[in-house]
Amino acid sequence: MIERIEINPKILVGKPIIKGTRIPVTLILNLLAKGYTVERILEVYPNLKRIDVFAAIRYSEARLKKEFIVPLELARR
Repeated sequence: MIERIEINPKILVGKPIIKGTRIPVTLILNLLAKGYTVERILEVYPNLKRIDVFAAIRYSEARLKKEFIVPLELARR
């Protein structure tokens, strides 16, 4: 599913988008966070497919798994 995500510096300054659109992954996540269902997102953005919404979620999950956080105490040493 992650192959549905594109990062191109010429489109939205390189923000992750759904391939073939100008719809950023963050927009889909924000809509879900506000309580939109997948069906409602597809109604509002008819050029999206169900797989695109799930690709946005999977992409975000993959990015967060790679995130490394250094506690402030350790960063100051």
